[in-house]
Amino acid sequence: MTEISAASFEARKRIRTDQPHTARIWNYWLGGKDNYEVDQVAGDQIRKLHPGIGDYALADRQFLGRAVGYLAGECGIRQFLDIGTGLPTADNTHEVAQRIAPESAVVYVDNDPIVLAHAEALLTSTPEGRTTYLDEDLRNIDTILEQAARTLDFSEPVALVLLGVVIFVEDDEEAYGTVRRLMDALPSGSHLVLSHTITRPDMPDVDAAVAFWNENGTPKLTQRTPEGVTRFFDGLELLEPGVVSCNRWRPDDDGAEPPAEVAMFGGVARKP
Repeated sequence: MTEISAASFEARKRIRTDQPHTARIWNYWLGGKDNYEVDQVAGDQIRKLHPGIGDYALADRQFLGRAVGYLAGECGIRQFLDIGTGLPTADNTHEVAQRIAPESAVVYVDNDPIVLAHAEALLTSTPEGRTTYLDEDLRNIDTILEQAARTLDFSEPVALVLLGVVIFVEDDEEAYGTVRRLMDALPSGSHLVLSHTITRPDMPDVDAAVAFWNENGTPKLTQRTPEGVTRFFDGLELLEPGVVSCNRWRPDDDGAEPPAEVAMFGGVARKP
């Protein structure tokens, strides 16, 4: 069954259609329809600065599918806490997990009102499983854990999914501390799935695109180096191939020539 923690009617009151928003631009790059002209204009301007930016969205989405599929399949994980859900598209976390294990329980968390407005209609569950949506900010850790415990059993392993969300936490210590606190609340055998936009000398156009966004859009983005992204996995058992370009994390065509890197890096790690 599917549950919504707050009325989508109230969420719609908070939607701003006069200012571009990352979730809607991401949806636009993925070919979705849940965006406005202001998002399309900003998305096109960013794409002019960095033509490959749309590839990040696709790489991140496919990384989610491969990571969740691996955890639900080979690792037997049946519980997922997906914070920073973004707008629902194809192969959302619950769809991938419940395709493998219909009894899987998934809690989505996002503070974007347009995400909540769409969640009620799109984030449905199998009869055997559960899919719940929480209208909360990543920083409200205690509230998230308290409400998620109504759906998830925190005495059993949980996969914490943080795709492209800690980029919105500017302060490094707050960002790392937030992930650490969330993982500390989960039992041994739990996993962390995380992706993050990187900054690197050989990708200057990425910096230009992020700078444009931070001048014109909301919320603001913070880039980190690949080493900075790896730091989020400190104290965990990082799975092969480590923290890499999202499209290089266990690609489906593993024997082929590796795809060109994108500036969205990710990894999966197990809590001992």
